[in-house]
Amino acid sequence: MKKKLLCVLIAASLIAFSFTGCSGSKTDSTAGTDVKNQNTVTDTKEGASDAATVDVNEDGTVNNPENVKVEEGKLVFWSLFSGGDGSFMDTIISDYNKTNPTMGVQSIMLVWGDYYTKLQTAVAAKKGPDIGVSHVSKLPELVEQGVLIPIDDYAKEIGVDWSQYADSSKESVTFDGSTYAMPLDTHAEILYFNKDILEKAGVALNANNQLDITSEDDLYAILDKIKGVLPDGASPIAMTNSGDDPYRLWWASYFQMGGTALVNEEGTEVTMNKDIAVKAADFVKGLFDKGYISQGIDDHQKFFQGGQAGLFIGGTWAVGAFEKTENLHFGAQAFPKLFDKDACWADSHTLIIPFNKNRTEEETKAAVEFINYVSSKGAATWAKSGQIPANKSVLESQEYLSLDYRSGYKSALETAVLPSKNPNFYSMKDAMITNLNTVWTGQTDTAAAIDSMYGELESNLK
Repeated sequence: MKKKLLCVLIAASLIAFSFTGCSGSKTDSTAGTDVKNQNTVTDTKEGASDAATVDVNEDGTVNNPENVKVEEGKLVFWSLFSGGDGSFMDTIISDYNKTNPTMGVQSIMLVWGDYYTKLQTAVAAKKGPDIGVSHVSKLPELVEQGVLIPIDDYAKEIGVDWSQYADSSKESVTFDGSTYAMPLDTHAEILYFNKDILEKAGVALNANNQLDITSEDDLYAILDKIKGVLPDGASPIAMTNSGDDPYRLWWASYFQMGGTALVNEEGTEVTMNKDIAVKAADFVKGLFDKGYISQGIDDHQKFFQGGQAGLFIGGTWAVGAFEKTENLHFGAQAFPKLFDKDACWADSHTLIIPFNKNRTEEETKAAVEFINYVSSKGAATWAKSGQIPANKSVLESQEYLSLDYRSGYKSALETAVLPSKNPNFYSMKDAMITNLNTVWTGQTDTAAAIDSMYGELESNLK
């Protein structure tokens, strides 16, 4: 399945001089919990410049990770966990480094929107990290491009217990008989609610401290009550007006309405049901048109976190951040069944070893030791972020089940509809989001937007 790194090498040559991107709001420092707040650093990795300035944003993400100083004897881990879950990964890394491992690990957090481009470019330029993260939806593309190495031999040598992962999880990281990643979690879009606003609106919770929503009408009834008590500037639902989150709501609605897979198993033909796709898009657009989602919400997680919305449809990764938010009295449950079938959007994080011919066998083995630790011993800490752990021993442990909220949305594992295992999926996702955005903003008729989307999906398969 793997191809040579031709396409990545071309990308590297085109953007090599723009690899140190800038942000509109940033500070200069090094990244990572151990070396923060230094302005000028010397990277010890091959090919790095001496005395290079690191470009760091206010949230701690780094625009030019190749300039971060790497401590002697440590492996470099490029992370994309900037959604509230990053601090939990920092804790896991700190705990791991305290175990006196063969090699320690230093984390560098990249901007989510830039992460994959920089990963692919860095690998092509022989400046890639020792360890990385990939969504399972991105894995087919990375494997096909030769960005990753298989880990089977190293996993066998260190004694990875694959029986602790569901067959579906193991299959999702296996290509042509080789394993390219360690499963870490499943993260789904779930439903959050502000208990104070619900009480004010006269909306009662059931015996399980959750909302009783079994239909579209149930949802509207609750939203109408919430809408009646909110002040100006608030919103019944916290949701961005474009991008990933309304797309994820469309995804859940499409499959709940009985939508077929977007492409066939061979990945050669678009099989999306256009009629159902239109109905699902009309449902989401209706939430905007009826005033259930206010215009101008740029960060819907912070919007809900600030007590400005009754409901929030967002990822499981927000739970840990919400639990740390003072005076936010919230609840969480699996995304409700609004239509014929129970379904929700989901993806999975996996841990990967990027290709680097300069990495020694000992360093690669140490990197696999780390990702195995994160997915096993570190999984209990990772579960506190809100993610649903892939490791079955953690998922079934009393420690996990005793955590607040988790049992309420653990069922998302059964209702999750993950993306097709297709190397073109990210291009397809971009096409879907771009066309659906024109629906939410009223720029395009829904049927016309879905027709355009279908055509672009076909183009991406060719």
